[in-house]
Amino acid sequence: MLEHIELFFRSIFIDNMVFAVFLGMCSYLAVSKKVATAVGLGAAVIFVLAVTVPLNWLLDRYLLQEGALSWLGPEYADYNLSFLSFILFIATIATMVQLVEIVVEKFSPSLYNSLGIFLPLIAVNCAILGGSLFMQSRQIETFGLAFNYGLSSGIGWFLAILAIAAIREKIRYSNVPAPLRGLGITFIITGLMGIGFQSFGGMLTGGDEAAEDAQETVQIEAPKEEKIETPTKEVTENNSEIDEKEISYNDVK
Repeated sequence: MLEHIELFFRSIFIDNMVFAVFLGMCSYLAVSKKVATAVGLGAAVIFVLAVTVPLNWLLDRYLLQEGALSWLGPEYADYNLSFLSFILFIATIATMVQLVEIVVEKFSPSLYNSLGIFLPLIAVNCAILGGSLFMQSRQIETFGLAFNYGLSSGIGWFLAILAIAAIREKIRYSNVPAPLRGLGITFIITGLMGIGFQSFGGMLTGGDEAAEDAQETVQIEAPKEEKIETPTKEVTENNSEIDEKEISYNDVK
């Protein structure tokens, strides 16, 4: 459970797709002019990442890795299909994006029209593909952790585009210098937000420091136990000598 919580907060705040590795910046900058549009695209990204990352984990674990086909028989144990990773990952992502596009067009035509070309472009969004590739490179062990990573990465991207959209709506009423209006001030704010999100890097270091302190206390207390053992040996030896003297005295009587 602790591993899931750590991965969840790390993916949202510390390893944020936008502020840590700057993935998905095209959609982040183009669709962040209004909060309503940013919420719609962010929700679509959360869904696509939460579905595609665990699906691609299954493909990687049982099809693409070296020896992954051993479940078909020992003669397939030497096969390595990792060169197909990009093709299969993108195919899975494109399928899910097509499903999202159909659902959004059916239930929210206004959102579909406002998102425009950027909704189908989620299929080639580097943040979506980056989630599956990071899952593969970090060697996430279980299906549950893969789903957790996909969901939390999507939430992190959602928070990033929602925050910049809210700020850009307020900037319209601010006196921004003419050379910085538009993308100029947006890039500056994004950089400042990235610096702010890096401050979350100390969230998950408390456990490591506690473990180091526990190890130091064990190392300090260990010699004390050895010192306590020595007098007990001397006492037992003295008691045995006294018992022998008593026995010899009784025999003399």
